Amino acid sequence: MTTILGIDPGSRTTGYGVIRLEGKRPVYVECGCLQVADDELPERLRRIFAGISDVVASFRPDQVAIEKVFVNRNVESALKLGQARGAAIVACANQGLPVHEYSPNQVKLAIVGRGHAEKTQVQHMVKMLLALGELPPSDAADALAIAMCHAHMQQGLSAIAGVRAVRGGRLV
Repeated sequence: MTTILGIDPGSRTTGYGVIRLEGKRPVYVECGCLQVADDELPERLRRIFAGISDVVASFRPDQVAIEKVFVNRNVESALKLGQARGAAIVACANQGLPVHEYSPNQVKLAIVGRGHAEKTQVQHMVKMLLALGELPPSDAADALAIAMCHAHMQQGLSAIAGVRAVRGGRLV
């Protein structure tokens, strides 16, 4: 059984989601949000690092998936987001965990089927795919979606690796 931690980094709210793969089926374990908006940036980064470290210690994931930073218009916000992302990555790398990165469009495509889906569509699909009783908070839903995207990608790569080519009537 593989356990995957998904992280939706943010300089004010960092979402996390933990799933376990039972065969090929993702099963919900836990999700939540680290709220750090009221602090100065260095303290926010420390709290993100400590919070993700606690999640790793509690759930012992085998792999981690995190959303890539994309630069929109506000460069200062992108830099803060990158620093929050770095704090989360170091918390996982510190425990020797492999960290995989996915763009927002990759995650939305894997979960909703459209790379430019709305956040509410991601929330709804996460609820449906994991058979949750209610919608998870937006940032936690994104983190669960990132974990499920990673699971889909790994399953796809495993399937490709398991296929053997046939040439001239022989397995290659």
